Amino acid sequence: MAHSAPLDNDKIALRRMALTRRDGLTAESCSAAANAVAARPLPVETRPSMIVSGYIPIRSEFDPRPLMQRFAEAGAQLALPCVTGRGQPLVMRAWRFGEPLVSRQWRLREPAADAPEVLPDILLVPLAAFDRAGHRIGYGAGYYDMTLARLRALKPVTAIGVAYAMQEVPKVPADERDARLDLVLTESEVIDPR
Repeated sequence: MAHSAPLDNDKIALRRMALTRRDGLTAESCSAAANAVAARPLPVETRPSMIVSGYIPIRSEFDPRPLMQRFAEAGAQLALPCVTGRGQPLVMRAWRFGEPLVSRQWRLREPAADAPEVLPDILLVPLAAFDRAGHRIGYGAGYYDMTLARLRALKPVTAIGVAYAMQEVPKVPADERDARLDLVLTESEVIDPR
């Protein structure tokens, strides 16, 4: 079933507004926010066999790398998303700090195609806006919604949105296709909508 036009229009308007606001942040405030999130205790228990998938930020996205470093120091294995095609879930490939990345479409930096595919236990999710119910607005292609649906059909996965506090909105328009976040981490607090 296709999304309804009013819902899509609401999401487009909210996305546009949220990205404009996020793009107005200074590099210093973005770095301070990323470091503040990483300085707190990890939001979930970490085991050495755990796989945490983050992302390499583009544009003004929240930078999860300091938090990813904390997870790695706690023994977690890391992964990054790879785009396989429009309308397809992301594939997560193993990665470590210092390993080379290749540039792909939309200036995304990803592990090489021969890096092993993994199924993460934790997915750090970028976003344009979020609400306290755990709904998010991304860029509109549904990659993380499809990916979370696929992964959650295979195993338990904790989806953690990482964002600036100013990205919070009162309500994100959502329907049954929109995957909810389990936690949202901002420089100000940990939000648990569960």
